[in-house]
Amino acid sequence: MAKPIRIVVVDDSLTIRAMIETLLERDCRFEVAGIARNGEEAIDLINLERPDVVTLDVAMPGKDGMTILDEIMDIAPCPVIMLSSLMRDGAPIMAEALERGAAACLNKAMIARDAARFIALVKDVARGAAQPERMAIAA
Repeated sequence: MAKPIRIVVVDDSLTIRAMIETLLERDCRFEVAGIARNGEEAIDLINLERPDVVTLDVAMPGKDGMTILDEIMDIAPCPVIMLSSLMRDGAPIMAEALERGAAACLNKAMIARDAARFIALVKDVARGAAQPERMAIAA
């Protein structure tokens, strides 16, 4: 069996963190390497765990997700999936996140609405199969 895809989940919402962890841990292809509630925890955890993929909330208290994305790309580059309820077709935040190095963007509503699509996205991003211009998935 192949080595599981290691993921760090970063979100200030306990509900979102738990939902993502539950979805990923049901699938033996994934391992949640760590969970962070804010940007400071995220950077420490990413440096420690060196995950294959990071899911990163855009709006968090303290350092926001875009700032953390910049730090990840500067110090520990890895594929990042940006999550936000603001991710909608044509939203400037999507273009900005992809321009700053995100591998994909996803509207948080899609996690629960289409769990299979979320899982496929994580797998594609980890394999490097995601094409950023096509990976902006809105609700």
